[in-house]
Amino acid sequence: MGGGRITTNTTTASNTTPKKVMVVVDPTRESAAALQYSLSHAVIDCDEVILLHVDNPNTWKNAITTFLKRPNGGPANSHAAATPTDNAASGAGGGGPTDVDFLKEMKKVCNVARPELKVRTARVELEGKDKAAMIMAQTKALDIDLLVIGQRRSLSTAILGYKRAGVAKMLDTAEYLIENSNCTCVAVQKKGQNAGYLLNTKTHRNFWLLA
Repeated sequence: MGGGRITTNTTTASNTTPKKVMVVVDPTRESAAALQYSLSHAVIDCDEVILLHVDNPNTWKNAITTFLKRPNGGPANSHAAATPTDNAASGAGGGGPTDVDFLKEMKKVCNVARPELKVRTARVELEGKDKAAMIMAQTKALDIDLLVIGQRRSLSTAILGYKRAGVAKMLDTAEYLIENSNCTCVAVQKKGQNAGYLLNTKTHRNFWLLA
């Protein structure tokens, strides 16, 4: 589906200006697909890859609050449950040890698959902003040329499209970034193990790319 061609990669880096490629990552299949697409189709040897994770400490606070509201969640039990959660939040920006592990593993995947690439990780907290706004701020601060994000499209979004979804807060993060990022944003959906990718950008919708 879709027309035209999305050009995000070249076969040689000899006469190509290096670009900064940011991949938004978290421990999901969508992020894994975005990273896989980036390594195989979006970057060349001289590029720099930045793996960005946006922490949301409020998810941990909400979990504690929910526990405290339980009828059987007395003060002693509540304190015991909150302590390890608070330690995880303070130790890794609200993400806990598992977030540190997945970032390291994703960087390791990059180093193994494309050892010639310069790869670094970045972790930021929402700090009162929504996720899309924080990602956009990072793309500007780091002068990113290409932003790649995994996308899980709902049935309503796929049928109606983002322009029928209403106000900006109703858009998913990927759609908002596609429409508002200063740099090119590619939203990636993996279609089966070997079926390729479905890509969305500001100028190309539902573009099919073979794996």
